[in-house]
Amino acid sequence: MRVLITGVTGFVGSHMVDYLAQSHPEVEVHGIRRWRSRTENIEHIQSGLALHECDIRDASSVRDVIEKVRPDRLFHLAAQSFVPASWTAPEETLTTNIIGQLHIFEAVRHLGLKTRIQIAGSSEEYGMVYADEIPIKETNPLRPLSPYAVSKVAQDMLAYQYHQSYGIDVVRTRAFNHEGPRRGSVFVTSNFCRQVADIEKGRRDPVIHVGNLDSKRDFTDVRDVVRAYWLCLEKCKSGEVYNIGSGRCWQIKEMLDLILSMTDKAIEVRPDPTRMRPSDVQILLSDNTKFSRETGWKAEIPFETTIRDLLQYWRER
Repeated sequence: MRVLITGVTGFVGSHMVDYLAQSHPEVEVHGIRRWRSRTENIEHIQSGLALHECDIRDASSVRDVIEKVRPDRLFHLAAQSFVPASWTAPEETLTTNIIGQLHIFEAVRHLGLKTRIQIAGSSEEYGMVYADEIPIKETNPLRPLSPYAVSKVAQDMLAYQYHQSYGIDVVRTRAFNHEGPRRGSVFVTSNFCRQVADIEKGRRDPVIHVGNLDSKRDFTDVRDVVRAYWLCLEKCKSGEVYNIGSGRCWQIKEMLDLILSMTDKAIEVRPDPTRMRPSDVQILLSDNTKFSRETGWKAEIPFETTIRDLLQYWRER
């Protein structure tokens, strides 16, 4: 079996490679990377990964790679995934996420391949969620609150349309927040952990700068999430959409308190207005019943372990 991973040098993509190497060593793994992509997330992978240069925004390069690899399964993980950046660069976000996916579908369609594709959507698609809609089911209305979220809704609907119109074998997933080692430092859990690690090493004053601490998120370890992605192509129905999450909420303040409990340093918490978003989703809590029922999956790694591993990752760097 040949597997192609877009965004293989990224946070989730690199963990997907690790999972396949450990749990499915028989799989032939290929990855797409841009020529300027940083590769530190996959430097530990000595063998078993074939890299192909490709920008998903370029239709011809996407088609060339897919024609060369002819994958049995494709995990589409490449994206502009930082929500705040989507306000400052909305055009880049929409182009990368929507048009990039369109190029993949068109390549598979015109080549006549039977590739099974997983589309990595996001809980941000739900956006404005009301109190009586918690926990969130897949049938909940989509009310996106950022350009990023809009791009993910478009990816989601494009996947549905290509399945209905052309029979593309695609499974849509809406993953809630996933964290762990290698998480980019712009994301809240990783940013807090990096600030603490810098304070411990004396690189900055003992002050941690924060944005909105009131919002609540459903956190899952990335190593559980990539296992879920594999299972979705093993067992889930083509064209369907599935929530992937732990089913437990943590307030951002609770998460910060957990990080601070793992250091001996006395650290001041200081609000930073520049870290506030124009609009913020207040609560995201998954109902993962549909996915768990069809696959038997459940989150296994405690969030405390996830945070401890992430903090250690920054201490080592």
